[in-house]
Formats: sequence, C-alpha cells, structure tokens
Amino acid sequence: MSEPIDYKSELQETQRALREITLMIEQSQGELNKLTQRNAAITSHLQQMQKQGGVADETKMTYDSALDAQQRLFIMRGQLEKLQSDKTHLEKYGAALEQYVNSGGSADSSASAAPVKDTMASVEMIVNAQEAERQRLSRQMHDGPAQALSNFILQTEIAMRLLDVDASQAKEELSSLKSAAMGTFQKVRGFIFDLRPMMLDDLGLVPTLRRYIDAFKEQSGMDVSINVSGAERRLEPYLEVMIFRAVQELLGNAARHSQATQVKVQLDMGVDLIRIVVDDNGRGFDPDILNDSNNLGLKLIRERAEMLGGKFEIDSSLGSGAKISFTTQAKN
Repeated sequence: MSEPIDYKSELQETQRALREITLMIEQSQGELNKLTQRNAAITSHLQQMQKQGGVADETKMTYDSALDAQQRLFIMRGQLEKLQSDKTHLEKYGAALEQYVNSGGSADSSASAAPVKDTMASVEMIVNAQEAERQRLSRQMHDGPAQALSNFILQTEIAMRLLDVDASQAKEELSSLKSAAMGTFQKVRGFIFDLRPMMLDDLGLVPTLRRYIDAFKEQSGMDVSINVSGAERRLEPYLEVMIFRAVQELLGNAARHSQATQVKVQLDMGVDLIRIVVDDNGRGFDPDILNDSNNLGLKLIRERAEMLGGKFEIDSSLGSGAKISFTTQAKN
C-alpha cells in the first residue's frame, strides 16, 4: 500500500520549483531579447550586402550567421514557451495544494482535495498529449528528412566516383541531389512551422492562421476557408499560441479521421470573448468520444479553454459532419 501524500511538503516543493522556473523565464526572456536584436541586425546586414553585391565569401559568412541566429532564436522561443507552460501548470497545481493545506487536509475535506486530483489529472493529460505529438514528429522526421539525408550521402558518393569517369552523368546526379535537397528543406521548414511558427510572434494570430490554412489546404487537398470577424488585433502571446494550436489540432483531426472535403474556420474576436468554430462536412462522430482516454487532443483544447474562462462544445453525430467550438476570455 502506497504512503499518503504529504501535501505540505508537496506545496513547499511546488513553490520552490515555481520560484526557480520564474527566474529561468526572466533569464530566458533576456536572452531571447538579445537574440532577437542580433537576428534583426544580421538580417538587415545581409539584405544590404545582397543589394550592394558584396563579396561572395563575405555574403556566405553573413548568410551562415543569419541561419545560426534564426536557429538559436527558434530554440530559445521554444524553450521559453515550454517554461511558461510549465509555470502555468505549477501555479494551478500550487493553488490547489494551498487550498487543500489551508483547509486542514482532514478526511472530511474531500471537496478541497478534489481540485488537487483534478489538477494532477490535467497535468498528466497535457504531458501525455505533448509526448504523443513528439512521437508523431519523431516518426515524420525519421521517415522524411532522416531517410532523405541517408540518400543524399549515397548520391554524393556516386557523384564523386563519376566525376573522373563520366562528368555529364555526375552532373545529372548532382542536379538530382539538389532537387531532392530542396524538397527536403521545404519539409523541414514545414516541421519547424508546425512546431513553432515564428510569424506567430512577429505578426500575430490572424496572419499566422491564414498562412497555415493556405498551406494546409494545399497539402491536404481539402477546401478550407477562414472567416475573421470582430476587432482584428494582437492578443496575449499565450492566448495566441493556445488558439493556434487548437485550430491546428482540429484541422488535423478533420484531415486524418473525418473524411471531410470542406472545412470552415470562424474566428470571432469580440471585445470580451474570443470564439473559434471549426465546421466540417465529414462523417461526424459520437461526442462521447471525449470519454476515450486516447483522445488527448480534444480533451486538451477543452481543458485549456476552461482554464481561460471559456467553454468547449461539440455538435456532431455519425454521418452528419462535426462542428466544434470553444471560447476564451479576451485578455489583452
């Protein structure tokens, strides 16, 4: 039989972890600001060199520096997003623990213990959803770019051997290698956009959604449209990320499971409330699917919407398409 949880010790440990992660966020934010400035300076310098027709070697060095700066910026943004997400979860968990501890933690305080259990279940669900997404991306990277890189090595060896024997054939191999590399590069850019679209930070939610939906429409062959109403504006970063990830998940579900040919996305940016509706003409499903422990995506959207003061609704049945909507408080 497992030992009972010492909630006071757990609360102290959570508060300590929260202080540490707050400090890490402050340090990461400072580093991100420096990297953003450096990236902007290098990009501006590169653009000037291209206009002035600078020396090839110097241009290449500047271009390499720009790529390195962008990569570091991407990694730092991802790290900061994860830290902020972890902080949110810790704050919610800590608040539930504090409520339980202040209530005395007695046997008859089951109502106070409930938030702790609910929070632990929510954290577990979020972690499982993140791990499932990492596994999906890992498979895509293995089956796509990783396999392509192996083929590049083989093609390069073939071209090197042909250089002294048949220069024209070697040229064809190199041309084929270049085309394959460009295709793989586009796939990698797509993976990066899926992981963290930088334009979400630079331009905001609406332009990023429109760009993503255009790309999704081209890749899936589905008729996907978006309509934005209300006062189009920037929202808090965490809110923009949450909405973007939710739309990304719902469109992915429509493509993978619903057999839909048409999807309509509605984003209503009200003064006090943001409402998102994703409506498809697919085969539909039983809303009780939310009770399925494997369906982490929809559960995560519902959980985050409710955490932000909104609600999550499903209007669907087998054979009649699906209309999924959620709302959040519009905190600017």
